Amino acid sequence: MDFGRLVTAMATPFAADGSVDIAGLERLVNHLIDTGTTALVVCGTTGESPTLTHEEKLLLFEKTLEFAAGRVPVIAGTGGNNTAESIRLSKEAEQLGVHGLLLVAPYYNRPTQDGLYAHFAAVAEAVSLPIMIYNIPPRSAVNIEVPTLLRLAELPNVVSVKEASGDFTHILRLMANKPDDLLVYSGDDKFTLPMMALGAYGVVSVASHVVGPEMRNMMDAFVSGRMAEAQRWALGLLPIFEALFRVSSPAPLKAAMELLGLPSGGLRLPLVAAPQSVVDELRTELQRLGKL
Repeated sequence: MDFGRLVTAMATPFAADGSVDIAGLERLVNHLIDTGTTALVVCGTTGESPTLTHEEKLLLFEKTLEFAAGRVPVIAGTGGNNTAESIRLSKEAEQLGVHGLLLVAPYYNRPTQDGLYAHFAAVAEAVSLPIMIYNIPPRSAVNIEVPTLLRLAELPNVVSVKEASGDFTHILRLMANKPDDLLVYSGDDKFTLPMMALGAYGVVSVASHVVGPEMRNMMDAFVSGRMAEAQRWALGLLPIFEALFRVSSPAPLKAAMELLGLPSGGLRLPLVAAPQSVVDELRTELQRLGKL
């Protein structure tokens, strides 16, 4: 399964009463596909997975599949820090027809490297879907070290890594030692081009909600060998990349989406709306990019 280069970690739109906004979800899926997204991650961190119920996740998987209608693959965020629950959700997502799974490093309980391997291997063995491993130490409090990632890559359905450590020594070691068929994706928009220069395939993006065509232009320029053009895009997009993570994601993203008239809704506690200073910064950047 080819997820393409611009995978979007999709926000979850909420209605005024805090429930999942299904009509808004349909609009958002169409918007993302129309602006260059090549695959959708549903119920990842950007989708506020920690505050979605099991039933809501299944509903979001089902409806996203329906709305995408085969135009792009749908990747279900089924990771967590409870291996049995992750297996259960992964099996249910597979039965619904999703095209892949995103499995985040178990957070809070801080397993050892052997524990990380055993966790991911248990989920991988329970399903036949292609799996993307998600390494994000700032949120999970544990780093999936390169030897562990290489062990996981030996599992037949572990096909990619979303790498969001921000540690370029780690990234260099991973790129130098990984098998050719393990695709590495940047897990941070601003590192997309630097990581692609080291051999990464693409990005699992937040910014693609608002600058999808520009990100495709940047990556297409790089892949085509137009390095100066790719560099101009990367440097020009840096301010919006940074503004979108000024406070805990997806609060700035949802503010930007609201400015653009995209379905977003509020956030679920413990996340709260981005402060006005961030909203103002986002408005300035979206105006500079010709979005407003």
